[in-house]
Amino acid sequence: MNMYVSNLGYQTSEDDLRQLFEAFGQVSSAKVITDRETGKSRGFGFVEMPSGAEANEAMSKLNGKEVEGRTISVTVAREKESRPDKKRW
Repeated sequence: MNMYVSNLGYQTSEDDLRQLFEAFGQVSSAKVITDRETGKSRGFGFVEMPSGAEANEAMSKLNGKEVEGRTISVTVAREKESRPDKKRW
C-alpha cells in the first residue's frame, strides 16, 4: 500500500521516514519529495509497505502524531494524475 505523508519537518530525511514506518513492518520504499531547483524538502513524501495490514496499522498510529515538532498526516496515496504536456514556446 502506498501512503502519502504530509506536514513533515523540512529536515526529515528518507531514512528518518523509513525508520518511522519500519516500527510497523516492512517498508519497500520511503521517498521525501524535494524541490527540483533547490533540492530542499517540500514537506511531504510517500511510503510504500507491501502488507496492507501493516500499512493500515502504521496509518492509524502515525496519523496525527507529532514528529520533529510537527503533526504529520498519513493517508492512502492517490494515483498520480496524468498532466497534459507543457508546451514551450
